[in-house]
Amino acid sequence: MYIFKAAVIGAGTMGAQIAQVITYSGLPVLLKDQNPEAVEKGIETIRKIYQGRVEKGKMTPSEVEQKMALVTGTTTYEDFGDVDIVIEAIFEDYAVKRQVFSELDQACPETAILATNTSSIPISALAAATRRPEKVIGMHFFNPAHVMKLVEVIPALATSPETVEDTVVFSESLRKIPVRVQECAGFLVNRLLMPYLNEAALALEEGTASAPQIDEAMAAFGMPMGPFALLDMIGIDVSEKVADILHDAYGPRMIPATILYELVKANRLGVKSGAGFYNYQDSQNGMLDPLLDRIRNERNAQHDAPHNGSHQNGFTPERLLAILINEAVICLQEGVATAADIDVAMLAGTGFPQEKEGPLHLADTWGIDRVLKVLEDSQAALGRRFWPAPMLKRMVAAGQLGRKVGKGFFTYPMEA
Repeated sequence: MYIFKAAVIGAGTMGAQIAQVITYSGLPVLLKDQNPEAVEKGIETIRKIYQGRVEKGKMTPSEVEQKMALVTGTTTYEDFGDVDIVIEAIFEDYAVKRQVFSELDQACPETAILATNTSSIPISALAAATRRPEKVIGMHFFNPAHVMKLVEVIPALATSPETVEDTVVFSESLRKIPVRVQECAGFLVNRLLMPYLNEAALALEEGTASAPQIDEAMAAFGMPMGPFALLDMIGIDVSEKVADILHDAYGPRMIPATILYELVKANRLGVKSGAGFYNYQDSQNGMLDPLLDRIRNERNAQHDAPHNGSHQNGFTPERLLAILINEAVICLQEGVATAADIDVAMLAGTGFPQEKEGPLHLADTWGIDRVLKVLEDSQAALGRRFWPAPMLKRMVAAGQLGRKVGKGFFTYPMEA
């Protein structure tokens, strides 16, 4: 199915950015929100993105006006009778999203694809609010949508193969990199990223290293920013919500770090509130240490703190990377995505260093036997969240140890 006209529901930051991406590809787009003020603000966001391109010499003012002419703001469904795809990008409220999908089902032609940009709500549940579950799909953009290349394409239980293929082709027409992901809590990137971020927070709670030390180590590895800088940018409240969703879905290996809850209680939500793991206002200086001290004291009093060498184990970049790799292997076992797509998603969605080629290529470079040993040692020292994915043990037993033998998660040419 060729897409001639699109619509975006929700003119907030993500919705406006998605609408801009669509206009940049040359397609007309409807941008809908509940009131004219929200719509105008969204259109202004689109204009600011284009203005930034003008200031960098990448577009002319006349080209901007041509692109802006493709955007139509609206507060009704009156013009939705001929749209080919709608992307819902409102706030994460299950009941409200279901209502929107029910309304879209009435307003759009039967052939229209109804996509959601949700990061946490089951797509199959939204599809059930329509009479066309085969046309409902997840299309998860990453913030900022006009910059980040990845789109997770997530079929619901009833989504047809044709809808999947049409959504992949549409994503490519937007100059994005679509990765097909099986529906699951956290989808792919958030499911891999959160254990990595959470493990950094757990190491901080233990006192094994400071936030700047951990951030510097991960930046030296090649990450675009350290885990605490990233948590502050995402928002601690958003990260807490994602952590809770993953814990509810996957159990003990995803238990959130206590410091996330303490920071939310203290209204240290990251950059947006002026303080998170770091201080962005002078008045907040020194406020993190008392929270960490209280967590450590409570653990010691309850004898809940990790024993048997957690502090001796200490912090190393390997510790954070191993738990990320392990979750990637679990996703591969479950068929959430292919090995190649897992690595592409982490490169395009998180800025995982290009030269490392993604977490599964990194595992092959380290050696699968080394990955397994790091996980087993960490599990003994730090707890069951490091329990190795069964696939790793099978690979080691089979001698599929990675690059050094020419076969791991990928195949490598061996020197003669």
